[in-house]
Amino acid sequence: MTSSRIVSLLPAATEILFALGAGERVVGVSHECDFPETARSLPRVTRTSIDPHASSSAIDAAVRERAVAGLSLYDVDEVLLRALAPDVIVTQDACAVCAIPSAEVHAAACRAIGRDVAIVSLAPRTLDDVREDVRRVATAIDADPTRVIDSMDARLREVASARGATRGVLVLEWLEPPMVAGHWTPELVRVAGGAPVLAHEGAPTRAIAWSEIHAAADAIEVVLLAPCGFPIAQTERELDAVKAKLGPLADRPLWIADGNAYFNRPGPRIVETAAIVWSALHPELPSLAPAGSLRAVI
Repeated sequence: MTSSRIVSLLPAATEILFALGAGERVVGVSHECDFPETARSLPRVTRTSIDPHASSSAIDAAVRERAVAGLSLYDVDEVLLRALAPDVIVTQDACAVCAIPSAEVHAAACRAIGRDVAIVSLAPRTLDDVREDVRRVATAIDADPTRVIDSMDARLREVASARGATRGVLVLEWLEPPMVAGHWTPELVRVAGGAPVLAHEGAPTRAIAWSEIHAAADAIEVVLLAPCGFPIAQTERELDAVKAKLGPLADRPLWIADGNAYFNRPGPRIVETAAIVWSALHPELPSLAPAGSLRAVI
């Protein structure tokens, strides 16, 4: 393994790097990187212009306002980036809202560093894409991805072997407006023995009207809230508003999951999403979900 200096501008990438054994080479991270614990103490190279602790409706309005004005949601600390002098920067192109896009990273790196820097941009849509991203990052830093990918696949087999009767599951990745989880989430729901409702596997998460959700009520047996970037406590603050809009789903089991750490973060821990869904489908059995990752509402 080489001794290159690495900056990660994506929480999932930070987790991939540490899982690959390259944590000591990571010299800077994004403002959102919070796992593993060691990453919290590293220099923060980015900052956001919106309040990540606001409500889903307030965040959506702020994002739309800045988009209309042609403004970025993120800033790169170019002075710090220059001082860190990375040889590799890992960023993303999957979502301009979730993290800083690679085009902005390219521009900042050119201004701040003034020399060739390897920029690895991740844009996964499926579980296979996540595996491939692990391989791509490993190649960029001269590491072996086998152990990480094998561990992910072993966890998926463990969950799949435990599944029981299929039940319809609605996973919301945003609350106002409601957005049905896409990308890799439908695949993980099926690994857990669930049937994803109103979801489009491998496609971006999309906004949907509550009336469309109500129309699919007969197929929905469990509702799971996992807003992008929200830990459980932040989602709980919007529960009253969500409950008021459930309509014919008001009597369905309702769960909150840690979307920030698992569902919305395509790194090694993404496979725990399947375990969380399985546990929501089988509350009568011992949970497979990581501690603190799932909470029953009704």
